[in-house]
Amino acid sequence: MHKLGSAAPDAVIVDIRMPPTYTDEGLVAAHKLRSMHPSIGVLVLSQYLEAHCAMRLISDAPEHLGYLLKERVSDVALLVDALRRVVEGECVIDPTIVSTLMRRPRDPGPLAGVTTRELEVLALMAEGRSNAAIAGKLSMSPKTLEAHVRQILQKLNLHQSPDDHRRVLS
Repeated sequence: MHKLGSAAPDAVIVDIRMPPTYTDEGLVAAHKLRSMHPSIGVLVLSQYLEAHCAMRLISDAPEHLGYLLKERVSDVALLVDALRRVVEGECVIDPTIVSTLMRRPRDPGPLAGVTTRELEVLALMAEGRSNAAIAGKLSMSPKTLEAHVRQILQKLNLHQSPDDHRRVLS
């Protein structure tokens, strides 16, 4: 890669699995190429559907990048089109990988277990409202509100601490 010099190509094709270990040398090479020559198109080929590798590849800057399954390379027109597009600055991802990524279960995040009512309480807390104001706005007793706040703090895993204000952290 350091040998590219002034005769830098418009695009480079790498396989994810390259010597010497045949693990992820192609991805490493693609990242290094991108950092040294961000305008060079990089098209990564893979024998197997590796959605995590595609995400790792495009996470920083998707411009001038492509990721195709090798089975698509048998269609020369598709390969040439992908190369043209990455040279022009586009991001080209194999449709099979896109489909897999769209179906992949998402991390539910810290709010997954919070109820709709607790989300209403949390939103008002985020606005800086007092317990009395929140209870009044949501037409609930102060004791019920305190129970909701306790549940929210517990579900968000915010424990008592002399250094932190749990309501602000939530």
